[in-house]
Amino acid sequence: MTISSTPVTHLRVEIADTAAERARGLMGRTALGADEGMAFLFDSPTTAAFWMRDTRIPLSIAFWNASGRIVAILDMEPCLRDPCPTYAPRVPYVGAVEANQGFFEEHGVRVGDRVELG
Repeated sequence: MTISSTPVTHLRVEIADTAAERARGLMGRTALGADEGMAFLFDSPTTAAFWMRDTRIPLSIAFWNASGRIVAILDMEPCLRDPCPTYAPRVPYVGAVEANQGFFEEHGVRVGDRVELG
């Protein structure tokens, strides 16, 4: 995945494009490489919220729209027992990518930057 920020940012991602893969996400993982993440792809725009149930790594998530532009970036905290908070951008999106918390800020990634898979 490439994010057109200044400078351009590259992130190696696993793709979650089925309902089962999206539901599992990064649950149970204890580590994530510095330049690794998980991209969640949707067939049509959604406003669905993410949660961190059984996710042990603090994450940041960037949501992008059908034009490939980032519409929101949020930080998410691990949650090992209910109730867990939910995280949503409050605008429609077609994809989201999770990375270690702070990754997007550290790499200058901002709302409006372009996302390219490949």
